[in-house]
Amino acid sequence: MTSPVLVGKNARRFTAPGVIPGFGLTFGYTLIYLGVIVLFPLATLIWQSSGLGLSGLYAIASEPRVAASLRTTFFISFAAAVVDLIFGLIVAWVLTRYDFPGRRLLDAFVDLPFALPTAVAGISLAALYSPNGWFGAPLADYDIKIAFTRWGILVALIFIGLPFVVRTVQPIISELEVELEEASATLGAGRLQTVIRVMLPPLAPALLTGFALAFARAIGEYGSVIFIAGNIAYVSEIAPLLIVVKLEQYDVPGATGIATIMLAISFAALLLINLVQAWSRRRFGHV
Repeated sequence: MTSPVLVGKNARRFTAPGVIPGFGLTFGYTLIYLGVIVLFPLATLIWQSSGLGLSGLYAIASEPRVAASLRTTFFISFAAAVVDLIFGLIVAWVLTRYDFPGRRLLDAFVDLPFALPTAVAGISLAALYSPNGWFGAPLADYDIKIAFTRWGILVALIFIGLPFVVRTVQPIISELEVELEEASATLGAGRLQTVIRVMLPPLAPALLTGFALAFARAIGEYGSVIFIAGNIAYVSEIAPLLIVVKLEQYDVPGATGIATIMLAISFAALLLINLVQAWSRRRFGHV
């Protein structure tokens, strides 16, 4: 079976053997998947909130409790994604470039947040960082409280987002040739210069992808956060929890409005990240 392939500046078309079913079948499945699984639910959400109008959405967003929950959700999600970006790069580098006892076991532990139910993660983190927990008790001696505060939200979001950065960056690091570092050192560059000028540019697109995935995952996280956040209105209440509260109060328009606002902000943020990622690919290339 053959499939169309585009090559060259003029996108010249020729046929090449394909290993998956023909274009018609795969393209049809893609449209059905995107339509039924992704676009149709989002369109339904937008349609239900269309009755509120822009003024209604603005009124919901300007409610003090809603505004506080949105700020908490997006600001802490962004901060968690930044932390994941830094430490995810370090973890991916260690797992790729160093050989040490237990490396395979540590590599498997990175995927634990993928398989672990979010409620279990939240309960575990709350137990660890509570004032009488293993981590929380020593911190309490210095009057530092993590559980049931915004810091607890940050810890939970870092936990669930780190694997996205590690698994996105790790394959790219494995493709980087060690000779690049050796050549940089031969030319007199220091370690910091080598990292900034030689290693980071080819990793930039993958880092931005991992950041976007971690950020998107953090925005919609619910299970691991509610057990450690404390869920105090105006302080540590996240927007997904407020949606559930609205539904329990039979305030469907309010819940729909918050969900639509989150969708709009998330889409704008991810669009900006994708634009920066596309620019970085053109600027630095892809390894």
